[in-house]
Amino acid sequence: MDVDLVEGSAGPDPLLDVAMAHALLDLVADGRRRPVVRCYRPHATVAFGRRDRFLDGFAAAVAVARRHGFAPVIRGAGGRAAAYDEGCLIFDEVMTAGESSGGIRERFAADARRQAGALRELGVDARVGEVRGEYCPGEFSVNARGRVKLIGAAERVIRGAWLHSSVVVVESATAIREVLIETYAALGLDWDPDTTGAVAHEAPGVGLDDVRRALLDIYATSYALSPASLGEVELARAGELLERHRP
Repeated sequence: MDVDLVEGSAGPDPLLDVAMAHALLDLVADGRRRPVVRCYRPHATVAFGRRDRFLDGFAAAVAVARRHGFAPVIRGAGGRAAAYDEGCLIFDEVMTAGESSGGIRERFAADARRQAGALRELGVDARVGEVRGEYCPGEFSVNARGRVKLIGAAERVIRGAWLHSSVVVVESATAIREVLIETYAALGLDWDPDTTGAVAHEAPGVGLDDVRRALLDIYATSYALSPASLGEVELARAGELLERHRP
């Protein structure tokens, strides 16, 4: 399948990067652009799940994120609050689909298995599975040694397309741990801060470029990737969606 490869942030506003993922989803579903794999280093962000908004401590958690220098956003997919910054990589896979939402579990499992394999090639003892006490827990998290979370994923399916988004923590365990300790306390959610990991801690000397190349090589085994960029249509649609993601 021919797929566009878009690299780089959509702009200086973290809200725009979150909205862009869903703009691409809408455009692919409508047949207005080709399927796309997007890879970028995000700005410091705490991405809250939609369920988080209904917790009594949500306003306090938003204030905590801002105090730590992390922009609070509401993501479109499920899960609980997750944090990331410039020491992380986000991979958004946006593909066409039929009307059925079937195949979600299979995509989670397959992506996690391939990601873990790529990290093992970089020297990480990477495994698939939820770490007890991890933030934004998920059955198909990618962990190291069964002890610390390295990659979390979320998915959104609409009629005609699906978005599978993965956040890889490469260098930012300390900053993420610090902001989430207070954020989860404000939300009244339990977790174990010691489950926060980073690829660079597991494989010293491995950096963002190494992880980027390793994971893009995975996508290249499934898709014929062609370099592309974001245009006026994508930016305009993302602008229309900004308020959906503002807490």
